[in-house]
Amino acid sequence: MRKYLMAVIQMDTRDNKDANLKAACDFIDEAASKGAKFVSFPEVFNVIDEGQEAPELVPEGRTISLMAEKARRHHLWIHCGSIAEVNPEGDRKFNTTAVLNPQGEMVAKYRKLHTFDITLPDGSVAEESARIKPGREMVTVGTEMGCLGLSICYDIRFPELYRYLALHGAQILFAPANFRMATGKDHWEALLRARAIENTCYVVAAGQYGKKHGTSDSFGNSMIVDPWGTVVARASEGAGIAVGEIDLEYLDKVRAHLPSLKNRRADVYDTVRK
Repeated sequence: MRKYLMAVIQMDTRDNKDANLKAACDFIDEAASKGAKFVSFPEVFNVIDEGQEAPELVPEGRTISLMAEKARRHHLWIHCGSIAEVNPEGDRKFNTTAVLNPQGEMVAKYRKLHTFDITLPDGSVAEESARIKPGREMVTVGTEMGCLGLSICYDIRFPELYRYLALHGAQILFAPANFRMATGKDHWEALLRARAIENTCYVVAAGQYGKKHGTSDSFGNSMIVDPWGTVVARASEGAGIAVGEIDLEYLDKVRAHLPSLKNRRADVYDTVRK
């Protein structure tokens, strides 16, 4: 499918998994009613509970199984943002996304590579690596909706990941997030548009919104950015949905007029690496 509607879901996820999953299902119903053929959720969309949420199996666990049921019911694709995944080899969980086809089958799984370990401008410290084990694989998957490249939140600050994805065929880059207000207000849109422009890809970025645990404001501002760097869909404040068009014919035209991926000096880069 060369042209279709993508829905980004902006959620205000809290510590009640039942309520969060009901909200997610309602958003899928709404997206389908608006003609969306692909739905994308934010990071940790099923529960946020001060880092203590119980991890699930992927795809066998409750959350992904429920998303698969909705995919089959509406015959659409679902990018499952991210959830905490069971790590059979240790206490630290994985932060994992899954992509489901309209038959409810998982066609790709990605574990967040970069953990958020920083001291923020307000002095607060984030140490995601204390509870999240980083993944070790970069993931693209070819589908009838285009070639998808997967990432999660803090990954967006590492352009080498997205260049790798683009060079391995990615046309649509997913960046589900729970960006904090302190950094999001200055960096979120700039980073998303940069990743779109430099790789001539669509960027689909569903985000969390609202104050979590009474301490951390999530920035929201979920959006879809086209390969020219134009924001083609943006969520308003609060939990909600934004729908924008993915047009792979337009992507081909941008790449033909501005062939930066083809113009790379791979011969020089490879020599330097050696």
